[in-house]
Amino acid sequence: MTWAALLVLAGCAYAMKAAGPLLLGDRELPPRWNRVLGLVAVPLFGALILVQTITDGNHYVIDSRLAGVAVAAFAVWRRAPFVAVVVAAAATAAGVHALSG
Repeated sequence: MTWAALLVLAGCAYAMKAAGPLLLGDRELPPRWNRVLGLVAVPLFGALILVQTITDGNHYVIDSRLAGVAVAAFAVWRRAPFVAVVVAAAATAAGVHALSG
């Protein structure tokens, strides 16, 4: 996925979010729609992270990025502070990259 495609998707997401108040006005969405829309962001974000982590162009790649994401996922699961998650993931990815290269 290229940056251009990511920007287009972000623009579409913003347009869809802006369309709600414009089309509905003061009316509320049904509760079922609110629940569904609340659940859509998490798997979409997870899929974007996975695609950016294990692909390089049109090829699958297992490298230091995967180790960094795995450590970040573990740290989030253990409810570490955000700064600790980022530092642990970056240090892991850098360490694995230094050992492999």
